[in-house]
Amino acid sequence: MLLTNGGSACAAPPSTTTKTGKATFYDLAGTSGNCSFEVPADDLYVALGPDQYADGASCGAYLDVTGPKGKVRVKVFDSCPECPAGHLDLSRTAFQKIGAEIDGIIPIKYKLVTNPSTPAPISVRIKEGASRYWFAARIDNHANLLSTVKVASGGGSFKTAHRTDYNYWLVDGGAGPGPYKIKITDVYGNTATLTGIRMSPGTVQKTGVRLTGGSTTVTSKTTAPTPTAKATTPPATAKKPAATTPSPSASVAVNPLLESAAAEPDPSRPLDLAAAPSTC
Repeated sequence: MLLTNGGSACAAPPSTTTKTGKATFYDLAGTSGNCSFEVPADDLYVALGPDQYADGASCGAYLDVTGPKGKVRVKVFDSCPECPAGHLDLSRTAFQKIGAEIDGIIPIKYKLVTNPSTPAPISVRIKEGASRYWFAARIDNHANLLSTVKVASGGGSFKTAHRTDYNYWLVDGGAGPGPYKIKITDVYGNTATLTGIRMSPGTVQKTGVRLTGGSTTVTSKTTAPTPTAKATTPPATAKKPAATTPSPSASVAVNPLLESAAAEPDPSRPLDLAAAPSTC
């Protein structure tokens, strides 16, 4: 659910209080989730229902999820169209760390993590089909929820990008030929300006910046881009109806007989996971 800003120019930070719900697991039907990220090296990720996925605004955030066997930290990586608020669809690896796979559904508690560590500094990927006339970039390893992304070409002025539900930031009229400066701001006011970003579609351009901690402004140049798999259309994973037992082809492996025993999300305590864009 998107936060409102109560008339302020800036959106309030999302809630980090602990919520209750249930978890299932799925196997990824492809090479990327709806957030357009590469699969995390540790294979620990989560798909969220429409209210909490919030049209991609939750992509890249981290949740701490506690189940019967312990706790795991997962990255918001995908959407789960059939999941109501409070139903987290975990990767099979993440589910196995906190519950018994044979159970299919487990009760959980979960919360948003503030200033989590990331496996690498911030990176930028320019989308296939982008040009000086249509700018599209994915930002990864930003740790906290992003509020705004602004892009400038050369010595030009910044243009505000808008986010898609597949987690690319677009400037529909283009941002010029580059190289680009990209200024990102998270929901806590932390900012980073990434410089030297090239119009190099389909490659991951790495930086030395990590956007965590207190409000700071940092600048970094990029290193050599890393080629990645080409994609001609926004990625989407195939979500299938719930199955009665876990199987490699099922995106959500659930035992319907356990539904009544699972902890249902408290409707009075929605997960304020995504913040509305800020003008800060």
